[in-house]
Amino acid sequence: TRYHIPHISTGDILREAIRSNSPLGRQVKDVIDAGKLVSDETMIALIERRLSADDCKYGFLLDGFPRTIPQADALIQREIYMDYLINIVVSENEIIRRISGRRVDQESGRTYHIEFNPPKIPNHDDISRKPLIQREDDKEDTIRHRLAVYYSETKPLLDYYHDLEKVLAHEFPMKYLEINGHGTVESVRDRIFSVLPDLN
Repeated sequence: TRYHIPHISTGDILREAIRSNSPLGRQVKDVIDAGKLVSDETMIALIERRLSADDCKYGFLLDGFPRTIPQADALIQREIYMDYLINIVVSENEIIRRISGRRVDQESGRTYHIEFNPPKIPNHDDISRKPLIQREDDKEDTIRHRLAVYYSETKPLLDYYHDLEKVLAHEFPMKYLEINGHGTVESVRDRIFSVLPDLN
């Protein structure tokens, strides 16, 4: 809300597709439950459709996209450029701790964390009182598989954007930033704000 632009999370977009129970949604669910990445073609189509909405006219925040070089190339081909690319750096153990602790109310989508945001009654939704679930993609084995996929398919994006930052320097200045992701949500947020311009 600080910059008055929509936060576009690929996770939210994919979960919405799964909730729709459409053929695409069921396909996405199978891929995510297996700890794999949704195909570039599917993600690019979903993101392109979302970015065409009126609320993206003056900017947007992409969360979780691009994740592969073909996805990044697709943005450039469509002349969608980013002012800032922020890489939040967190250790592998901390990633597992954060993700594996998530619990979800299956019906409403309300999310808790056993350590950082526990429900009032352990393992039950605050409102419906129904038992919470741990999604398949939040289980430790799946997280470790996703990390392996990250190292092979997503980490090369760091070099890609380092090089792109130089290539676009005169035509369209883009800044690549690394932020320490350890600590509270508020402390990480403040680190990000400290390196971004105040547009208010």
